[in-house]
Amino acid sequence: MFKHIKSDIRAVFDNDPAARSWFEVVFTYAGLHAIWGHRIAHSFFKRRWYTMARIVSQFSRFMTGVEIHPGAVIGNRLFIDHGMGIVIGETCEIGDDVIIYQGVTLGGTGKEKGKRHPTVGNNVVIGSGAKVLGSFRIGDNSNIGSNAVVLREVPNNSTVVGNPGRVVKRNGERVSDRLDHTQMPDPLVDSLRFLQKEIEEIREKLGGEDKQKTAQRLAETQQYIGDYEI
Repeated sequence: MFKHIKSDIRAVFDNDPAARSWFEVVFTYAGLHAIWGHRIAHSFFKRRWYTMARIVSQFSRFMTGVEIHPGAVIGNRLFIDHGMGIVIGETCEIGDDVIIYQGVTLGGTGKEKGKRHPTVGNNVVIGSGAKVLGSFRIGDNSNIGSNAVVLREVPNNSTVVGNPGRVVKRNGERVSDRLDHTQMPDPLVDSLRFLQKEIEEIREKLGGEDKQKTAQRLAETQQYIGDYEI
């Protein structure tokens, strides 16, 4: 137990340049408190003291803002940075030296029984707001971008961004340059561009008709696009 405590504290110093002293880390880092609370709850869970395990986990959730189901299996040196809003499901498994930022969800996609939450490999970084949903594996040494929605397995040494999540780098090489997490696609803009293209095609097809009628039809169509609301 004390070996885990020491390695958990060391993980904070290794990953957070703002950490100044052991005293500050031990008494003020909510992510660290959430991990320790989970270790206690998980020990009750393994003994099948399920109610006591949930009481401890809910108290930890109330104090830290991090919700970790007592059944989740967490490896060594997990670092939770600014952990508010993190949710980790019951059958989730997390490897060693993983970094998780605020707002991350490691959840399921339905009410199925058995293994329904993701398995996270070693040396994985999961960015703020990312959602990893389903029973699959996030490979070792992978990075999940902020606000990515990951719904399928991620190979080792990969970088995933977007919604739905796509692998854009693997083993240090770019897989696709069609998706950039700084320029996320906008479905509404894409729809309006498609309609504008249709207008241009209509203009060409109706070129031989009465110009006044054609102009009126185009004006009505463009007005409809301008008034469109989600």
